[in-house]
Amino acid sequence: MTDNDPLREQGHALAVDFRSAFAFLTRIPASALGGAVDQHFDFRHAARMFPLAGAVIGAAGGVVVIAAIALGLPDLVVACLAVAAIIALTGALHEDGLADTADGFGGGATAARKLEIMDDSRIGTFGAVAIALSITLRVTALATLVAAGGFRAAAALIAAEAVSRGAMVKVWHDLPPARPGGMADRAGPPDERATFVAVAASAVIVAIAIVSTLGLWAAFAGAASVIAVGFGCARLFANQIGGQTGDTLGACQQCTAIAFLIAVTPFA
Repeated sequence: MTDNDPLREQGHALAVDFRSAFAFLTRIPASALGGAVDQHFDFRHAARMFPLAGAVIGAAGGVVVIAAIALGLPDLVVACLAVAAIIALTGALHEDGLADTADGFGGGATAARKLEIMDDSRIGTFGAVAIALSITLRVTALATLVAAGGFRAAAALIAAEAVSRGAMVKVWHDLPPARPGGMADRAGPPDERATFVAVAASAVIVAIAIVSTLGLWAAFAGAASVIAVGFGCARLFANQIGGQTGDTLGACQQCTAIAFLIAVTPFA
């Protein structure tokens, strides 16, 4: 065994974890990324790559921003197209979770009833309103950033999509499954090391993307908003249903991404 073997093994493990994370968070099948068609996602370790996968997702939206600006499209249209691209890439995975969470929390009187409503694939009034607000808030905040410059808007998207998935990993790790046998429970919760790496990676991505474009205070404001909203989500989920589900993790991602984009807009 050579001295490079441990580094090679670690690099391979990171690549496998990224492939798992990206396939899980997007509509890109694992087979297209070099994985097995029936690949089982084990997020005890792979969750550490969620922020990096989120950054790539945000970068896809950023490419749309730059291209749409080059075509001379209005700021609001640019923002709409970028958000639409992200939703298309992820298959509205987290929007669906937000809608189910809003329907459950808004329509159920007990924890059991809330979980029952959340398990229903139909979208109710609370869910429809939640999705409308999510898209509206992201588009309007992003449009403000687009007006300040395409690269600033792209950087904010990259950071928002990365740090919101880091927050999701933290809540996933900290709360017990509210529905044993559910998606979040079957996938396996992130372990302590994966959670630490995800949080640290989120901080690094925010620093790289935001400090150089919007400034240090923007990075602080964005990070503080995600910490506050992520903590609030965790407390809400614990109080409402006694833990987390795949739906509430999606809701956490949406809420923290919105909070981040809004927090950095005053610095554009």
